[in-house]
Amino acid sequence: MASASGSTRAFAPFEWMLALRYLRARRKEGFISVISLFSFLGIMLGVATLIVVMSVFNGFHQELLGKILGSTGHAMIFRSDGTPVQDYKAIAGKVAKVQGVTSVIPIVEGQVLASSQRASTGALVRGMSEKDLLSLTEINNSDLKTALTNYPNIDTKPTLVGFEKAKGVLVGEGMARQHGLILGSNFSLITPDGPDTPIGNTPSSRTYPVVGIFKAGMSDIDENVIFLPLDEANDFFSRTGASLLQVMVKDPDLVQSQVAAMLAATGPDMLVQTWQARNVAFFNALAVERNVVTMVLSLVVMVAALNIISGLFMLVKDKGSNIAILRTMGATKGAMMRVFFITGAAIGTLGTFAGVIIGVLICWNADNIRRGIQWLSGVDPFNPEFYYLAQLPAKISYTETFYVVVFSLVISYLATLYPSWKAARLDPVEALRYE
Repeated sequence: MASASGSTRAFAPFEWMLALRYLRARRKEGFISVISLFSFLGIMLGVATLIVVMSVFNGFHQELLGKILGSTGHAMIFRSDGTPVQDYKAIAGKVAKVQGVTSVIPIVEGQVLASSQRASTGALVRGMSEKDLLSLTEINNSDLKTALTNYPNIDTKPTLVGFEKAKGVLVGEGMARQHGLILGSNFSLITPDGPDTPIGNTPSSRTYPVVGIFKAGMSDIDENVIFLPLDEANDFFSRTGASLLQVMVKDPDLVQSQVAAMLAATGPDMLVQTWQARNVAFFNALAVERNVVTMVLSLVVMVAALNIISGLFMLVKDKGSNIAILRTMGATKGAMMRVFFITGAAIGTLGTFAGVIIGVLICWNADNIRRGIQWLSGVDPFNPEFYYLAQLPAKISYTETFYVVVFSLVISYLATLYPSWKAARLDPVEALRYE
């Protein structure tokens, strides 16, 4: 055990043997074993919860950002006085040449009252050309149902080709459910901005067939947005031109740096509003909430580390005579310190990696777990009416997971230092005096 110089080799086999033996507490040490078990479970659950929460926030941010930007664009260009953009085709062509811009979509927007036999609700009409509508992957996806071309022939994929000729409306799944609409149903739209008369604008009402039902996966869009062909929307609102130009770029995070080039292409009477400016309060609130929740959940790991301290102190007290005997046999203070360090560190290490495994498994099956809870309780814990998204997203960041692992291990190892130091400082004479 002792070398000629009176010291023991660091982390020698006998130190590991003693540490692992102390982890397997005997019957009379059952209370110490319970504390160790709770320390292990606390660290495991803390790490797993941290990983799950951060992954859900990541997935929620990414999915929500994708849904919002997929339907509203990375930037919007409109006239500073609020009037329609008459030469929108020429302006769109100039903006499309700006480096980094991938597409420019002219849109006619207006608020309407949507009426059916079942309900009357407010809605936002977005007039868009068939070509531009086909390019929106959030709308033109596998969940799309249309009555255009040969659909519903099972050999034909639902398509929006023919949308302009049909002169019908494309509604979201939520709106269709609310109004009891199916493909081919008649849907009435009423706008106060009708044609000019000697007494001013008069309300205008038209009935359109439902030629398509889309599912964007975001309740705010699925329940409130109606698509019309661009020319039909202008005719309905009794106006010409486009309300705005929706711009998509390669890198949404760098869109602010392209604003100057867009303004140079559009002229001085135009304004450019980026997605950051439109949603700054919302996404800042998400970031603050994520940081606060992460800090609070980090305390779970720290509390579990305190359990390691208390468990090791009790173990040192219980093993006082053993420590004294080992010291008289030649074990150094460093050896005793390492024995108890290994004992505490083993709890922290095993708890950390068990938490990583559980956290990753939960993230991989997050939406299945949500559906299981909904099936058991009858209540959807992730109601899309409140959370905007139709499913629970979870995106694991391996960088953040690495930081969680490092944080947990560091806290666990630091928690073992003081009890281990106290064990090394134990006086053999005092420990054996009353034995």
